[in-house]
Amino acid sequence: MGKKAAKEQVVSADVEALKKQFGGQVLAAVQGIDMPTVTLAYKSIVEACHFLKQQGYEQLVDLCGVDLSEYPGHDPKAPRFQVVYHLLSVEHNRRIRLKVPVNERDLVGSVTEVWPTANWFERECFDMYGVLFVNHPDLRRLLTDYGFEGHPLRKDFPVTGRVEMFFDDAQWRCVYKPNKLENRVLIPKTFPGVDRG
Repeated sequence: MGKKAAKEQVVSADVEALKKQFGGQVLAAVQGIDMPTVTLAYKSIVEACHFLKQQGYEQLVDLCGVDLSEYPGHDPKAPRFQVVYHLLSVEHNRRIRLKVPVNERDLVGSVTEVWPTANWFERECFDMYGVLFVNHPDLRRLLTDYGFEGHPLRKDFPVTGRVEMFFDDAQWRCVYKPNKLENRVLIPKTFPGVDRG
């Protein structure tokens, strides 16, 4: 048996272990080009992360959000967002991707108790997409101002923003004023796999 076949067996064993442990909470599992991808119900994410850490996934490499609202073929009744977790096992040289579909007001469990590095990732996801993480130690904006309205990476957020900020020498402070730019789209949206001909 070659290295590739052995690695695929181990990876599928991790996915099978997740299916066995969480049953119906595992919504889908596919083998991607780079790593296996498991879609879970959002209520089981903390337990699944604890389980995978015990299986040797000692690092949370990345946590990000995805707004699927304008993705081709997305059902409007399906959850609008996904929270995506990328996990790494350095010891066993394995990676796995977890996806959690959520709606705007769903409370996703914070995994900061499993990996403390999730603190900043979850704050960024909250700031950019508005995904709420319950039991997070300090869920507040990370990249935008405290008074900022909206979430910039949502597909319905205007490309030019809503306000313009500049430093006013007369008042010696930063000032906001409504943005008067037209919302222009210079490049049509394209998606991977869509016929561009």
